[in-house]
This record gives sequence, C-alpha cells and structure tokens, in this order.
Amino acid sequence: MLAKTTIAKITQQKILLGDLSDAELGEFCQVANRQYRLGKPIISDQDYDFIYLAELKNRTPNHPLLQAVEPEGQGFAEEKVLLPEVMLSTDKAYLWEEISKWIERLQKSAAEINLAANLINIKATPKLDGFAGFDDGSRLFTRGDGKKGSDISRVFARGLEVFNGNKRGQGAGEIVVKKSYFEKYLSNNFEYPRNFQASLIKEKTLDELAQKAIDDKAALFVPFVQLPIWAGSIQALSDEFETIVLQVSGSVDFDVDGVVFEATNEDLKRQMGANRKFHRWQIAFKENKDKAQVKVLSVTPQVGRTGKITPVAELEPTMLSGAKITRATGHHYGLVKEQGLGAGSVIELLRSGLVIPKINKVLKPVKPQIIDNCPSCGEPLVWDGDFLMCKNSNNCPAQIIGLMAYFFKILANNDGFGIKTIEKLYQHKIRQVSEIYALKPSDLAAMGFGDKTSENLITQLKRSRAEQIEDWRFLSAFGVIRLGLGNSENLLKYYNLDEIFSLNLSQISNIDGFADLTAKIIIDGLGGIRTEFERLKKYNFNLENTILKADFQSQNHSLFGKKLVFTGKMSSSRDLMKKHAKSIGIKVVASVSAKTDYLVAGENVGQKKIDLASSNQVKIISEPEYLLMINGL
Repeated sequence: MLAKTTIAKITQQKILLGDLSDAELGEFCQVANRQYRLGKPIISDQDYDFIYLAELKNRTPNHPLLQAVEPEGQGFAEEKVLLPEVMLSTDKAYLWEEISKWIERLQKSAAEINLAANLINIKATPKLDGFAGFDDGSRLFTRGDGKKGSDISRVFARGLEVFNGNKRGQGAGEIVVKKSYFEKYLSNNFEYPRNFQASLIKEKTLDELAQKAIDDKAALFVPFVQLPIWAGSIQALSDEFETIVLQVSGSVDFDVDGVVFEATNEDLKRQMGANRKFHRWQIAFKENKDKAQVKVLSVTPQVGRTGKITPVAELEPTMLSGAKITRATGHHYGLVKEQGLGAGSVIELLRSGLVIPKINKVLKPVKPQIIDNCPSCGEPLVWDGDFLMCKNSNNCPAQIIGLMAYFFKILANNDGFGIKTIEKLYQHKIRQVSEIYALKPSDLAAMGFGDKTSENLITQLKRSRAEQIEDWRFLSAFGVIRLGLGNSENLLKYYNLDEIFSLNLSQISNIDGFADLTAKIIIDGLGGIRTEFERLKKYNFNLENTILKADFQSQNHSLFGKKLVFTGKMSSSRDLMKKHAKSIGIKVVASVSAKTDYLVAGENVGQKKIDLASSNQVKIISEPEYLLMINGL
C-alpha cells in the first residue's frame, strides 16, 4: 500500500512516472480517482487522464480500474440503494480516428437491423465536469457504482434548483457550478470547481459560500436532457467534427471536459446495448492533450529571422497523439536559465492533437548551458527580457536566409523557394530577395542548379509576380516586426501602400489596435526595408489593393459591419462575392457561430448548416435577399 508521503511525492512529481512499478501506478490511479470522486482531487483531471491513466492503459490494460464503472459518491455514510436506472460510465475517445471507428461500429450494427447509414441520427452535448446523480422527482441519488448509490436529496431541501428553472424528475444529470461564478467568487477558496461541488452535498451544515451559490442560482442540478444539443447525420458529424466540438463545448457556462456523442435511434441503441462499463452507442470525445515525462538528450540553439535564439530540446523518442516526438521548442533561453533545461533534465511534454509539442515544465533540472555567441555568425549575444538576441541582422547568415525564405512563404504563390534553395543561393552571395528576382536561368545553372530546375525556379518567380495577391500580404512578407498579416491588413485599411513610409507615430498609433510602442517599432522597421521595397516594387507585382475605410464609410446597406457566411451554390463565383462583400464593409467569416449575423444560403445547402445557424439564432437569407440588402433596398 502506498504511503501518504509517497503519494504526495508523486503528485508533486518528485517521484516520476518512470520510477513507479506497475502495482504502484495502479494503486496511485485508484487513489487519485477516489479522491477526485470525493471532491478532493490530488492532481488535475488532465494529468490523471493523459499521464497516469494513459500509462496504466499502456502497461496493464486489464487493470480492474479500467474494467468497471468509475465510482461516484461512495464516501457517504447512508445505506446504498438501487438506482431507478443503471448509470454507466461513458467510453472515451481522444482522436478523430477513435470517433471514426465508433461510427463504423454504429454503421455495422445499423446494417444488422436494416437501418440505412444515412438514417442514423447523432446527438452531441457538452460533457459536464460535475458531480453525477439521478433525480427521480422525489429523491436525488449519487451514481455510486452505477447500480447502487446514496440518497442526497438534502441538496434540493437546501434550495438547489434545476437548470433553467425546469421541473425535477428528469433523470440523470450533474451538480455543477457556473464557471463564471466560480472564477469570480470562489476560485480564491477552492482550487478546483470539483472541490466546491463536493461541499454542496456534504452531510454537515453548508458553509456560507456554498449556501450563497445555491441562493444565487449559480450552483444547479443540470439534467442531461436539458443540455443544448447539436443534432445531425453521420455525414454531418464527419464533415464538421472540429466545428461541432468547438460549438458544443462552449455552449454552457459550466466546466466542460469534452463532448458526448450518441446515436438516438432507439432500435439501434437496443441492438448495440452495453457492456459492464458503458453504452456502446455512446462515446465522449476529450481534446487530446497528451502528456509525457521525457528525458532531454541535448539543447540546440536556433537563430530566427528576427535574431531571437530559440532553444530546441532534442528528446528521447516519445509517442504523443499518435506521433513519434524527438524535438520540442524550449520557447526562450529564459526558460533554460530559470528552470534548468539541458542535457539530462526531465521535462513534462504536452501535445494537443496535432499541434507542435511544447515543454510544459522542467521536472528534473540540471545546470543549464547558456551560450554566449550566436551559433550562426559568432557575434556576442545580448539579453532582451527572457530572450537571447543576435543583433547582427545585416551579417548573420541565419537571419538573412530566414528573412528571404519568409518572403516567399508569406507570398504563398510560388513553389521551390524553401529553406534549402535559399541556403544554396546564400552560398553564392545572394543576400536580398530583389537579387533573386534579378536572376536568369543561366545564373542559377552556374550556381549548381540543374537546367530544368533553373527554368522551373524562374517560372515560379514570374508566377509570384503575375498571380494577384493582396497588398497586405506583400507588405507582411518583408518581415517587419509587428507587421504580420493582420496588422498589415489593418494598416492598409487606413493608408495605401505608397503612403506608409511617410507615416508618423501619431498617424499609426491612432489606428485601433496600434499602441505607441507598436507604432514606433513599425516605423523603425519600415525604415529598414524601404530601399528593398522600392527595388521589388519595380518588378510590378500584381497587387490587389485593400479598400480604404474612408472609401466605404458612406455605405448605407444594412449589412455594413455585420459578420456573414456564404454557403451553397451561388449564381456567380462565391469567391468574387466574398471579395466584393469585404470591399463594402462586410465581415466575411468561414463558419457559423453564435457571433455570426447572417447566413447567405444559395442552392444545395446541407441541412447541417441550416440547423447550426438556427441553433445559434443566425438569420438565414437567400442570395436575392442579400443582393437587395447590399443595394440598400
């Protein structure tokens, strides 16, 4: 049996995962699960799921904890009684591939009862992170072991209400506290909402905070049948999975740790049934935030185009989110210095879905090795806050190469000018993007490029000049600090491209979103690129000019400034319609959300889009109605 001191050291990560035996790991998971269910969590839900339970599944997949319903509310003195209905756990998925396999199981079972796959109905609801119970109208029970639970009807006697003022007796649900209320009034007294939720149902007299939350209607019992839902077909779920997850998980003001998907066809549910732990027709998707404790083999400094030196940790190969991870960014050398990142250290690595892995924290530090000189040009480095910087921007190979490669990456209308090509050009004395545009096929061939490759590269340069690109994209490609794509577009809504080099501090800082410091950095940056800008402009890039705000401020149509989504087949090109809409002051967005004002529906619009708009109170208009509105009619 694990001693309390050992459990404490594990939670503090003084004893690392790799140091635990299989038996110790299993026992720790049981303790952590029990304390969580009692409202006294010893580790975060994320750490439990993605570090300890994930390792338990990997080492001992048949462990008893993984085979039975996770007990809820077992710590009460009351006699356990049979629940009105069995309350099972919910199977969990962390990747789309796992959801896809669940869909295949639905389709297979549907075929067995001659139910067409396109008739399978799916419902999605937020997965609440609360205290599970069952309300039969007269009594409220804890989930217990899924079959027997404790009577905790006292919480209703204390004034607890049902979500949205609904009546009692709606079956399974959870006791929760509003997230906004917890953050404002309770977070200083309770580490997790789970701690507070447990205090609501304790047998002793409630403390003032718990009673006030009940009186303020911030603590509630939420029946699952009252949760907001997304409903649609399997095809709709497959087409818009990420959008659905985002929409559903953000649809309530409660702690949510995932989205529950279930088939709603009663005959299909009977066909699929359940095992000892969960219903086969139901699954919960939890965002895949894989964690691992990983040993660092070495730290490699990388020089960015702005001169920042980024430490990259070379790692013992580790599987996260279905991928082998061997490297992770250390963010900045301030982390290396403060946390002791270096060869031999042990880190907590975090990867959410397909996002680049990041170092969450250093668990076992070592004496850090801080470099003094730039690994690219050898010049002494200087500290700028947490960052080590190389200020030798005019002569540092890594910065020059990075800046040239960045130009072609941001233009995004050419092929062939990746980092390897740029490095080879640099070896042959090319230092500016304008020098690349001056090259001929014979120049490239003389540098060692093949004849066909040389011709292709010149073709791509011509293409990058001929294909139309937005003027803000062209400006952003020069790599001026604080002039990314968004800021470049914002700036060019107020001043055209020919005016920006003569702007003063107040002219830029008066634009919404540009503070004085940002304006100064931009002015300095523009001064540094002006000569190169003039050289490149002579190549007559096909630039699409941003419509100045002054040119469409007079628009009097009712859609001016509104957020709008186009969907379905239109009478003309949808891309042209989007460009025109932007030019007259409409904010065109890619997907429907609660912040969307209008959905412009053409022909052959999927029902899922219509349902999504309706559920978010988004007004749906036809193409002819849209045209009338933009013409002020």
